[in-house]
Amino acid sequence: MVSGVCLMAGTGEAIVDCGGVGYLLQCGSRTLANMAEGEPIRLHVETHVREQSITLYGFHSEEERAWFVRLQSVQGVGPKAALAILDILSPGEVLSAASLEDKTAFARASGVGPKLATRIATELSGKAPPVGRGFQPAFTAPSSDITSEASRNEGLSDMRLRNDAVSALVNLGIGQSEALKAVAQAYQTFADDPDLDLLIKTALKELSK
Repeated sequence: MVSGVCLMAGTGEAIVDCGGVGYLLQCGSRTLANMAEGEPIRLHVETHVREQSITLYGFHSEEERAWFVRLQSVQGVGPKAALAILDILSPGEVLSAASLEDKTAFARASGVGPKLATRIATELSGKAPPVGRGFQPAFTAPSSDITSEASRNEGLSDMRLRNDAVSALVNLGIGQSEALKAVAQAYQTFADDPDLDLLIKTALKELSK
């Protein structure tokens, strides 16, 4: 993690001053949107070491960093494509798209063609969301006074709620892959975050179809 003051936030990159040392980080548009020159910033960092270079990638949340790594586990997905996906899909939306094998969602990302989108959807389907570096975000339902659509979408990406629902289904003897898909389908039927019990019941109905 890098904590400091934003010196510059441009197209695809930012410079953060940490105790007098400037760090150049590659960032997606979601992260850059939360940065302003001269303002304090804290970023979750993933480091890529190559033979001739060391590149730092910065993310506003640990969830995004963890998905950045997970996406690159798919053959053909490099840092650029992973960032492009996270520019258009929040972590919660990535999980839903993967659980539903929604290749169209991934194909919306710049540089991700139909074949690669299909591979991503297929390979990530049925897998539990990545576990970050001990990060435990505070998940809350979006309040009615939120006017920003982006903020509301982030609020609706309640990973803990869905993870708890998946765990409950697995504890009932349902396979993880089926549980992930059922919860993703059930979650899409709500305009706001439902209670856990209601989400579980709706997911069970999806399984019975």
